[in-house]
Amino acid sequence: MSFFSRLFLLLVLAATGSRAVAQSVAFTKDNFSDNKEGLREAMRELKDGETEYGADPARYAQALPHYLAAQQFNPNNAGLNVKIGDCYLHSTSKTAALPYLQKAAKLDATADARTHYLLARALHLNAKWREAIAEYQLAHPVGGNTRNGSAEALTANDLQRYIQQCRNGQQLMARPTRVFIDNAGPELNSSDSDYGPVVSADESTILITSRRAGSTGGKADPEGNGYFEDIYQANWQGKKWSRATNLGAPVNTGDHNATVGLAPDGQRMLVYVGTNGGDLLEANLGGSAWGKPKQLGSRINSRSHETSASYSPDGRFLYFVSDRAEGGLGGSDIYKVELESRNAPVNLGSAINTAYGEEGVFMAPDGKTMYFSSEGHNSMGGYDIFKSVFENGKWSTPENLGWPINTPDDDVFFVTSASGRHGYYSSDRPGGLGAKDIYRITFLGPEKQPVLSEEDQLLASRLAPMKQTVLAPAVAVATAQVTILKGTVTDDATKQPLEASIDLIDNTNGQTIANFRSNSTSGRYLVSLPSGTNYGIVVRQDGYLFHSENFDLPAGAAYAEVVKDIPLKRLEVGTTIVLRNIFFDTGKAALRPESTAELERLQKLLTDTPALKLEMSGHTDDVGEAAKNQDLSQRRAQAVVAYLTQHGIAAARLTAAGYGETRPVAPNTSKASRQLNRRTEFKVTAK
Repeated sequence: MSFFSRLFLLLVLAATGSRAVAQSVAFTKDNFSDNKEGLREAMRELKDGETEYGADPARYAQALPHYLAAQQFNPNNAGLNVKIGDCYLHSTSKTAALPYLQKAAKLDATADARTHYLLARALHLNAKWREAIAEYQLAHPVGGNTRNGSAEALTANDLQRYIQQCRNGQQLMARPTRVFIDNAGPELNSSDSDYGPVVSADESTILITSRRAGSTGGKADPEGNGYFEDIYQANWQGKKWSRATNLGAPVNTGDHNATVGLAPDGQRMLVYVGTNGGDLLEANLGGSAWGKPKQLGSRINSRSHETSASYSPDGRFLYFVSDRAEGGLGGSDIYKVELESRNAPVNLGSAINTAYGEEGVFMAPDGKTMYFSSEGHNSMGGYDIFKSVFENGKWSTPENLGWPINTPDDDVFFVTSASGRHGYYSSDRPGGLGAKDIYRITFLGPEKQPVLSEEDQLLASRLAPMKQTVLAPAVAVATAQVTILKGTVTDDATKQPLEASIDLIDNTNGQTIANFRSNSTSGRYLVSLPSGTNYGIVVRQDGYLFHSENFDLPAGAAYAEVVKDIPLKRLEVGTTIVLRNIFFDTGKAALRPESTAELERLQKLLTDTPALKLEMSGHTDDVGEAAKNQDLSQRRAQAVVAYLTQHGIAAARLTAAGYGETRPVAPNTSKASRQLNRRTEFKVTAK
């Protein structure tokens, strides 16, 4: 044979071999005549995989290792690669499906009617928007029961919806949100799934749900997703979280127990328990131990599925998610209910709820900003996190939090600190410590001009990390319009912590907005005060004189955190109490209407303690003439006495004294200190 003949034959064989590699290889004796034992073992793995995959419902997690074992023997079977990709798409590692489905399409795109669709889903989940759209356009609707045990169906509307999600993703990715997204670290995260973070308003306490080993019931999830869910708690230690510890009984049981919501002060917790299809319960913190969760009642828990909830900052309302059919708009919807009333829950309506699912509701401490996840609106895929603000009697158009906070996969259970500076949620981003990890989001502001060049250290995403140097423009941080008041209630004499009742009052109408209690062991308390109200704060405990504080927060007042320790004084002769919610106009002695609630408390104290006698005293700062200040303070003290006598208190039990500027409690050197000196007090003269 000549050289050219031999060359021609080699080229033909090479081409034939190339075509063979690019074609699907069946599991037959003809294809593997030289390894019959390996073929028999691969066929056993295939059979076991088919049993799990063909179950109703399909057991993807159990099928996957069998399929992977068979694929090691024969990596070039298109149908097998499709099924491996499908299993990964139903796991917590969805993005791992892509190489298998790409290979299946290359080997034989007709081997499975769903190949183009499944490949499109894998491309979509990897944020390869353009390629995903192309594959979605090649896919065709598929009816249900297309494979053993499967009831999945794909409609033309589904395909168009996925294409629109990809277009949403392209738009959102072109305008990324400027954030740092940092893994919360091994203190919170494990090698298993960790998710559902909830934080106290001051970001001092976090609770999470975990499927890690060591669960209370010790049960493994039959679907292969780790152990049954348990709740863990950690505390902020200045620079990082303490190591999360299992709450144990009675919060955690042998069933699924998951975090749902946490009151701003961290004293009440909403818990999901996997009974009756899933119910919401409430646990209270008694000292340092959580009590047994209690049912929230049939208005909230129905025969349907209730999965997440959030308190309003004042604790009066509960926002929760339910898939109940009655009053629903499609999928799971968000409802609002007043806890102390008998009124039925109210669906938040079409401004929030869509024909698809809503999930993970969280009401921010400002009382008007709601975060939630939705499969509708302009989601880029799965559930995206949205924000809406309730103003002028309606909810604003939900705003997508954007890339890279949201991804093409499910992004759910987002919460924020009261400052709005940090957010927490779970994700299965590359480089994590487990299947799902807790991440901390830092919203960037103009005081930081970050250079996003540190790859994974700065910005996590499903794409390759950014390697070019990009100077982030100044971004204004949306400062929360809320004040956090916190501190410790103690006995003034012994300095020991006290459990006390804390009333939050709207001074404009005298109504009690909410009631809280300080912790029975530590005496700690926390109250969230949305801007736009003149608040009266009253702390009381049996055997002690009440203590009052005033916070007049105009609309638009920026975030602030105020630490105020409150020593309660016992009712003893000589004890002096400042009445911080008695108000007068400048230079006048007429009581303003906002004083009514405080005066009524003083009246009740005198009525409940018949032998009690008080000296009412007025005080001023040093601005103006001393004689005029003396006269003004006397008239103001007399105005309080006059109110009390007009409301049934005997005049013999009351005296009025004006001290003008002679008894300052702070130097008259600033506006704040002068405000402290302008005060009304009472002193116990007999009891």
